[in-house]
Amino acid sequence: MAITVWGRTSSVNVMKVLQLLDELAIPFDRIDAGGAFGRTKDADYAAMNPNATVPTLVMPNGYSLWESHAILRFLARTQPGGNALYPEAPEARADVERWMDWTLASMNEPMRVLFWTYIRTPEKDRDMAAVARALPQAAKLWGIVDSVALGDRDWLAPSGFSIADIAIGGFAHRWFELPIERPDLPRLRAWYDRLLARPAYRKHVALPLE
Repeated sequence: MAITVWGRTSSVNVMKVLQLLDELAIPFDRIDAGGAFGRTKDADYAAMNPNATVPTLVMPNGYSLWESHAILRFLARTQPGGNALYPEAPEARADVERWMDWTLASMNEPMRVLFWTYIRTPEKDRDMAAVARALPQAAKLWGIVDSVALGDRDWLAPSGFSIADIAIGGFAHRWFELPIERPDLPRLRAWYDRLLARPAYRKHVALPLE
């Protein structure tokens, strides 16, 4: 029995988990759930994930886990090869985790507004005032990635490519694909190009926006 991921491929949070599994060459099954596929409010799904969100990870022993970043940490700790993407040393691990937490606490909201406005909201219904607020917020945050995280290295954490890059990589793809004006951030663009060079990122993350 393989690891199972519940969630649709268009979810940025599902993408993170699928990329990590592919990076580690871990076989898995995926079941469509969320959005137009429904299922998340069914009783069997609620027993695994009471939040009615995706993704949900189910291990072969029946253990289930929700919240994408918790799943990334769990897989990195339990699957072969995961230690390379989630260091054991406290400071190195903290460098990874701070960018993961920052993604949820800071980057998630302005990027959610931009994505939902341009991709999932009909043009006549778009709240452009919300875009006017979210766009400079997102640009400022991506500027932090460009100048702080990528100032003297290729990946977000000093230890190298990690689950921090996976955690924020889906938002990066949206940032560069959305029909918006972006500041010139060459280090950020170079990092995104390095992500695009990874087969698992191209397969699961660098997809048409929907």
